[in-house]
Amino acid sequence: MASEARVGIIRRLQLWAISRLRRSRFLPVGMPDKLTDESRLGVAFTQQVVLYFPTPQDSLYQLRPWYHALKALDDVHPVVCVFKDSRTARVVRHETGFDCVTLARYGQLDEILSLSDVRLALYVNHDPVNFESLRFTSVVHVYLGHGDSDKAVSVSNQVKAYDFCFLAGQAALDRTATSVMLYDAVARSVLIGQPQLDGAPAVVPARSPDGRQTVLYAPTWEASQPSVSYGSLETHGTALMTALSGTYRVIYRPHPLNGVIRASYAAADAVVRALADRVDTSVPIEQSFADSDLLVTDVSAVTLSWLPTGKPMLVTTPAVPYPPSRLMDVVPQLAVGDDAAVAVARALTADPSGPAHTDLIEHYLGDPTPGVATARFVAACEDAMEIRDRAWSAAKERGANGT
Repeated sequence: MASEARVGIIRRLQLWAISRLRRSRFLPVGMPDKLTDESRLGVAFTQQVVLYFPTPQDSLYQLRPWYHALKALDDVHPVVCVFKDSRTARVVRHETGFDCVTLARYGQLDEILSLSDVRLALYVNHDPVNFESLRFTSVVHVYLGHGDSDKAVSVSNQVKAYDFCFLAGQAALDRTATSVMLYDAVARSVLIGQPQLDGAPAVVPARSPDGRQTVLYAPTWEASQPSVSYGSLETHGTALMTALSGTYRVIYRPHPLNGVIRASYAAADAVVRALADRVDTSVPIEQSFADSDLLVTDVSAVTLSWLPTGKPMLVTTPAVPYPPSRLMDVVPQLAVGDDAAVAVARALTADPSGPAHTDLIEHYLGDPTPGVATARFVAACEDAMEIRDRAWSAAKERGANGT
């Protein structure tokens, strides 16, 4: 008995210490604090749409591009956002005005959903914790993603867990159909374009005060999987910045996750920051785009966001193999060892417009006319909910008939 009492005391002390840590400023932003909104427990959601985002603050770059589309949906079908980190919920609540709820445990979500009439759940990433929500069979589950690109990681066998995937353009559908075995990509995919681009804020270009042309360097991170490590900081970064120094104004836009896997990548990021004329970490990407004449980036979603600007870009040649890519067949590449100054000068004098560029936009983005993709997104959500209602009614009828 005494031993059991000691175990109980130790466990209570552990829980107390964990609770204090979660409430302290020392808890890393990459670790969910799991501070439940106690007042919401046992209370049904009044909304019929859930945005499930269990990842912490350092992944908010995945959700923010969807704010505009989610607000359009919220206007006609109110949305509740569910988090596991109260700090993330607080930021999103402040930035959007959405109803944001923090639930620490699966059981809490289970209790609330059992009381609610939620019809649609949306996801912007493939976090494994999504499965705490995906297990509910009364809801239609839709994967939105947070970027469409030619990265191999853009397609995953995890898409099979969702009822539908909303994709940008034909490129994404082709990529999924080619790469995911035993999956009917045509039946399970809905092409909506990129509503993320509709929400771009209006910005006034801030041109270089000394008249130099501006190059934006926006590489991706090192990635958690070596096979999709397309980031160029270690292979191109220092040489690129040195080659362009003085001749061009260089804006560096670092990826939020730079260095979370490899210390050497963080070191390369620090070197590039020191060499840049400007480091954009707190301005919208649209401002970085507007202020620049040329983009140098990696195989990533940044390439597709840049396409509608009609301005030239260079894409670094990855050190690892990459999937077949129509964009990489058309856009000039910067390989390791190339003279970056020559490549940039050549790209700046080339005309990036023309049929090939128009074809790329249509292939990757669908119809980029402002507002079209957002309208398609809302309509696709409504279609998904109607499909859910019919399937749910049929399932209940089968249950009532004992079949």
